[in-house]
Amino acid sequence: MTWLLDFYNYRIVAQYLGRFAEGLGNTLTAAGISLVLSLLLGTLVALALLSKRDALNRPVAAYVAFIRATPLLVQIYLVYYGLPALLPFAKSWNDMYFGIAALVINSTPYMGEIIRAGIESVPRGQIEGAKAVGMNYSQRLRHIVLPQAFANTLPPLLGQTAVLIKDTSLLSIITVFEFTSAGILLNSERVKPNESFLTIALGYLLIYVVILILSHGVKQWLAGPAWNAQG
Repeated sequence: MTWLLDFYNYRIVAQYLGRFAEGLGNTLTAAGISLVLSLLLGTLVALALLSKRDALNRPVAAYVAFIRATPLLVQIYLVYYGLPALLPFAKSWNDMYFGIAALVINSTPYMGEIIRAGIESVPRGQIEGAKAVGMNYSQRLRHIVLPQAFANTLPPLLGQTAVLIKDTSLLSIITVFEFTSAGILLNSERVKPNESFLTIALGYLLIYVVILILSHGVKQWLAGPAWNAQG
């Protein structure tokens, strides 16, 4: 066991489990809130991109292009230093709020593009059928279009969720204490890079496995009992 302790001293890691748990909690909090907000705003972005109104379509398309063309690291700094200047009430925010805002701003266009593709995948005949039975625009969206759009794009949405969780590691640059910060703390205090960064990698791997398990359950739920019985 000596060689193992030389490579990865789990006893030292055990001393920092409390800090890793704290960091993991902040990571999941930031990712969870950002996911919900980016899905809601991404749906609005998708509808705006599909709109035939240039006054609505073009500004949103410009926002999407800007976010996709610039690094998340730069966006985090812009939000952290720029938002208090634009919104005076943001001066009282703690660092977590700025981190969540940056993640939402970054993730929303990607979610929007995924949802837009899902909306376009809904057969036109179903939309025409909904019109024929008297459904208005909001009813068609709520009952026909969006449920199928989310079901059709579940794999890329889950993939973007995994990316969002990993992106929380960049919040350490604005002193948000998340999962990566716990590993950095361990390394700075004990100078143990293997223990620090392997623990971080294993933690994110575990989160990814949990997402895969949840995605499998969601797929079965969306497929319904009749389809699952056939499988």
